[in-house]
Amino acid sequence: MAQTLYIEIGTEEIPAGYIRPALEWMSAWMAKFLDENRIAHGEPAVAGTPRRLVLNIPGVAESQQAVSIEVVGPPKSAAYDARGKPTKAAEGFAKGQGVSLSDIRIKLTPKGEYLCVLKEETGRAARQIIEKALPDFLARIPFAKSMHWASYSETFARPVQWIVAMLGGEVLQCSYAHVTSGNKSMGHRFMSPEWIEVKDFESHRENLRKNHVILDMAERRELIRQGSQKAAAEVGGHILADEELLEEVTQLVEFPQPLVGQFEDKYLELPPELLITVIKKHQRYFAVTDGGGALLPYFVTISNVVPRDASVVAAGNGRVVRARLEDARFYYGEDQKVRLDDRVEHLKGVVFHSKIGTSFEKMERFRELALMLAERVAAGRVAAIGRAAELCKADLVSGVVGEFPELQGIMGKTYARLQGEPESVCQAIYEHYLPNRSGGPVPQSMEGALLSIADKIDTIAACFGVGLLPTGTTDPFALRRQTLGIIRIVLETPLRISLGDLLDKALAMLSHKLTQPAENVKRDITAFFEGRLHHYLASSGEGLSPDVIDAALAAGVDDLLDAVERTRALARFTQRPDFTALAAAFKRVGNIIKSPETAPVEASLFKSPAEGGLYDELIKAEDSAGRLLARSDFAGALEAMAQLKPMIDSFFDSVLVMDSDESVKRNRLALLTRTRAFFDRMADFRKIQTS
Repeated sequence: MAQTLYIEIGTEEIPAGYIRPALEWMSAWMAKFLDENRIAHGEPAVAGTPRRLVLNIPGVAESQQAVSIEVVGPPKSAAYDARGKPTKAAEGFAKGQGVSLSDIRIKLTPKGEYLCVLKEETGRAARQIIEKALPDFLARIPFAKSMHWASYSETFARPVQWIVAMLGGEVLQCSYAHVTSGNKSMGHRFMSPEWIEVKDFESHRENLRKNHVILDMAERRELIRQGSQKAAAEVGGHILADEELLEEVTQLVEFPQPLVGQFEDKYLELPPELLITVIKKHQRYFAVTDGGGALLPYFVTISNVVPRDASVVAAGNGRVVRARLEDARFYYGEDQKVRLDDRVEHLKGVVFHSKIGTSFEKMERFRELALMLAERVAAGRVAAIGRAAELCKADLVSGVVGEFPELQGIMGKTYARLQGEPESVCQAIYEHYLPNRSGGPVPQSMEGALLSIADKIDTIAACFGVGLLPTGTTDPFALRRQTLGIIRIVLETPLRISLGDLLDKALAMLSHKLTQPAENVKRDITAFFEGRLHHYLASSGEGLSPDVIDAALAAGVDDLLDAVERTRALARFTQRPDFTALAAAFKRVGNIIKSPETAPVEASLFKSPAEGGLYDELIKAEDSAGRLLARSDFAGALEAMAQLKPMIDSFFDSVLVMDSDESVKRNRLALLTRTRAFFDRMADFRKIQTS
């Protein structure tokens, strides 16, 4: 008979960003645990509020599925003596498995005959198994930061207040942080602070609703969306769409109540980005716009309680907003008294990192990198890129960015406009930070794209050069994100640039700071780019298999555009009906060559027509593929390589590579090495899995 597993962990208010990842982990971990323990179950469902994490799994079997297990023991030769009597090895195996010697069978394996026993393992009760695992389950729920409280050794995101753990309507016994599981949950902290008996998920959800808790996150999110729009409409406006803020606020309240607040018109003179940042980032309020998208002097806040007097609450929120806006207004006015050019000098006093230098030094380095890129791919924009590079970090020492760091780049663009800089310079100052989040937009202007690449590659080169490397759990300088940002900019712009040339220039300017040889740093960074590009391609949704990506990227990632197009061409090539045979020929060449070092091929040393045939066709294919690769026609180059298969087959069918004549042997190896080098220009075919 199937049962429902219900787990609810009640706590003090959990930070918004912790809730969804914790719920996803809870669902995945418990489903995997049940599967591994052969306990059938239905689809897990999760729900959460700031005060509770909920997991509900229907259709949980009462016991494990029974299973037959074959246990292989010692070889027959060691288990029986010459007269066929069991040895101590056989007796020990039988005793260890809890069976008699008569239960043992002989099994024929690829390694010979072995003793084995077939054991029937009956299923234990699911209740017993889950109950035992619960404390470990609770302890392992991941959070960005966990805390201790009182004198307890256990940790959690916030202090645990109650635990509901039930299977089939009956309580599962467990204890964590001195809280014992039961069947009691709690309503809203202020409006319904009473204990609620839990019977099942559906009835509990409705009971919580009656006690001012909307358990379902999707429902709570939609209530906030619709309520905010309705509140904004009351003052003739619209909510400024912001899915990120909507998600955050959804995790901050259990019973959302939208309220409209107001501030003075004079604050509308502030740059919209600054005003929105104050409203959103510091107060978690929604900005309100008119029909044309211009900001109105209103905001919508989401209360977690039904206020006795909404006007009093709205007025209080307005006072808080006005105080923050007044701070912003003051700093904005003061900042305009100093030109960005003068602020650049102040960057000499801002330390980027003690091992890397100041922000001024960093700016000088990536300015040179940006100019090098501009001269190669955008010669007509050199002046604008140089000017943008010089000014793009100046707003870091402005009052507004000091108070609101998230506005770096945005305020730089604003101040550049105010002092009359060309729009291309202003836009590049803002765009050089892009993409500033996973999946975020890349720069749309060439100036912004090249400046962003230059800034990011300087950070990557500097951090790798002094040993500030990302680990499995930490990446304080966001090197993974910055590397992926460069990849996306190059691919989406698109740009043809040499990663190797860029790194050579960057590392040369850092030479006096490097803690290891530049060539080692370059090798490590290139491998890092290859790893991030592999991840990008594998998660692109194009269906590219990891082995094909590995094979294609082995040919190099210096030109990121080429690397991607080569991977796609190789993926299509592997779909040919004859690919398995082609790959076998390519791999045969690669497997016999232990060293990629090339030596000249002497046609005069050929003894077999097959040698000359392969050599002649190789020269033709090299010429043809070379011209095709020069224009990035990777599909054509692969076809040129495929033409060598008959010659390769003929060579191996009629030629003994390891000839007794040393000079002939070396010459044949040189021919195969050159053939492998030809294939390696496209991919390392040995990495591709074939049936």
